[in-house]
Amino acid sequence: MVQFTIGLILLLKGADFTVRGAESLAMKLKVSSTTIGLTVVAFGTSLPELVVTSEAFRQGNYAIATGNVIGSNIANIGLVLGMVGLIMPSVCTLPSSRPRLLENALLTLGATMIFVLFAFRGYFDILSGIIFLVIFSLILYRMWIHNPDISSSDIIPTRYPLLVTLAGLLMVVVGAELLLEGAVTIAEILSIPPAVIGLSMVAVGTSLPELATSVIAAIQKRPGISIGNLLGSNIFNLLFVIGLNSLFFTIPVPEMKDIFVMAIFTIAIFVVFVRKICETRIWGILLLGGYLLYMLFLFGII
Repeated sequence: MVQFTIGLILLLKGADFTVRGAESLAMKLKVSSTTIGLTVVAFGTSLPELVVTSEAFRQGNYAIATGNVIGSNIANIGLVLGMVGLIMPSVCTLPSSRPRLLENALLTLGATMIFVLFAFRGYFDILSGIIFLVIFSLILYRMWIHNPDISSSDIIPTRYPLLVTLAGLLMVVVGAELLLEGAVTIAEILSIPPAVIGLSMVAVGTSLPELATSVIAAIQKRPGISIGNLLGSNIFNLLFVIGLNSLFFTIPVPEMKDIFVMAIFTIAIFVVFVRKICETRIWGILLLGGYLLYMLFLFGII
């Protein structure tokens, strides 16, 4: 219980540091906070997926590795974006941020469709890896050169923003690990079956950094960090994590039904941006409900 509590504190405080540091970093570099959210924050919060997936590939556990990537992307939208839409729907409807978020949602959808297209080959190999990494580089370049004017009047500057951001990301990752280990220990004490622990807590555990960072940013009404973090993380998971590992391993494609579910959740992102606040909150509830139904389906309950 102590480990769980410490992990939760680190997770929430680290997310707060990450948001404040990233905003100040955006202001200092004269780039939009959405760009920072889509790159620095998104890639930092995706470190658990990168480490877990790469280690699983190295050990030959391909199903766990690809399942972690696809499951994390589904969780980022169904669980995390659903939570953001429910708690703070206004971040999805701000006129100043909507055009940029819609544009980057299209990039996320494009990355997902490319992944689906290559999945029909039945495997991801070195050719897939090269193409994924080239497209990832182009998207990254696009994010950085597309630099709209930013309004920083309501941002309180943070000293040493890069250090604060990196420290926050480290706290988020360590906090997520401690929280996950603590949750597993509690589950074992309560005699929950190991299969249930692995399927539920590990899958959600690697998405805890995105959840904490996005929710904290949403409460602070920072859509660039809150939503940009999710979009960038999903692009990172598909094109960089799978692309990088495809250079070293021939990766069999997981079941297509899970890939199609990921594609459906990705398409559902756009509804959040075009609705009013009340409707966005309802859509957030629907996303959470859809994610719950998917989990029940995986467990064979429905």
